[in-house]
Amino acid sequence: MLQAIARFLLWLGGWTAVSGPPEARKAVLIAAPHTSNWDGYWGIVYKVAVKLEVHWFAKESLFWFPLGSLLRAFGGIPLDRKRAGSAVDLAIDLYNRSDSFYFALAPEGTRSKTKYWKTGFYRIAVGADVPVVLGFFDYDRKRIGLGPPLTLTGDLQQDLEALRAFYTDINGRWPEKTGPIEFPPQRQPRKKKRSE
Repeated sequence: MLQAIARFLLWLGGWTAVSGPPEARKAVLIAAPHTSNWDGYWGIVYKVAVKLEVHWFAKESLFWFPLGSLLRAFGGIPLDRKRAGSAVDLAIDLYNRSDSFYFALAPEGTRSKTKYWKTGFYRIAVGADVPVVLGFFDYDRKRIGLGPPLTLTGDLQQDLEALRAFYTDINGRWPEKTGPIEFPPQRQPRKKKRSE
């Protein structure tokens, strides 16, 4: 029933859902570009429409009754923003405890234009040894979905180039708010060696 409603909402909004759940049993799903409050809404509608069991962090203060029950039902996991540094470790632990697990986040971290992407998704994928699946909101062509998986190489610039190539012709709701796909110089994530 919910799936039918979600598909109807996508149709009503003029959206075409591209692809369904990834083939890999575990992956970090990123969603970009993130320029509007509508991205979260359409992301949840897409998730329900294609039966994608994906989880995501939301600030703990949103988990009040009855909203908290609804957020959890749609994959929300409360996160204490005061302990945000533990978010990467918490996500990696969830991967390690699960046979199948998808975690989604928006690397821009905000709807406003940023100079850099946050590195959390990269550090989670490296720490959990899972691919990154490229999710997108293409408002120009009204397409929403998941692109190909990206297995991180450990060569940061090569990985960033692959991300840029995929997102180059995808525009968010407000293209002028889309920042460059770049990591801050002081926060360059690195690929762990197998012995670490």
